[in-house]
Amino acid sequence: MTTTISQAQIARAVDVTADTVIRNEHYFSDLDGLAGDGDFGTSLATGFKVMKRDLPTIDAADIGALLMKLSMIVSKHVGGSSGPIWGTGFMKAAMVAKGKTEVTLEELAQMIGNAVDGIMARGGAQLGDKTLLDAVIPVAERLKAAAATGAADTGALLKDLADIADGAVDSTRSLVARRGRASQVGLRSGDTPDPGIVAVATILTDWTNTFGPGRTATAPEVAKAIA
Repeated sequence: MTTTISQAQIARAVDVTADTVIRNEHYFSDLDGLAGDGDFGTSLATGFKVMKRDLPTIDAADIGALLMKLSMIVSKHVGGSSGPIWGTGFMKAAMVAKGKTEVTLEELAQMIGNAVDGIMARGGAQLGDKTLLDAVIPVAERLKAAAATGAADTGALLKDLADIADGAVDSTRSLVARRGRASQVGLRSGDTPDPGIVAVATILTDWTNTFGPGRTATAPEVAKAIA
């Protein structure tokens, strides 16, 4: 039996993501202020507020078209470095989903993998640079492995993905940032959480609590973000 994800489910996941980002606008900025310029949450929320508003009326024939329109919203309305990074992620995922009104788990893995490749090319970051990629890359690898073996329990898989992203908050905490604004403060970026990693872990936790079995956050920053 092939697991499929519908366009309506993807739109719902985007809506949940917007709620997560908007709810944490000030908190994500506070986290960014520990080693960055303190505008991450505000920049992201500005674009996702537009997305939340426009999502119900977006006329999209397929998943690819929907994600491409969301990419344009993000690129236009999210400021700072987050706009190009998140916009590229949506755009690259859209390319895989072009013409599809539902995707298999394998196709979803390809979408996320394509988004990762695009983000890496756009921002120049790699695994270990203390950016959101330190959460997204292992999540993408787990999703790809699950698709290859034909995971039947998508709720359990979603929880696994959230667990991986949540764990990345603590596993990268002591790293010194090598990309992004936090890299400019050198050693001071060590022993601080990366707000992008926290955001990814919070989004996946909110997805798990919406679509899956639910989970309890382990990293204190994620626990605070979902409270």
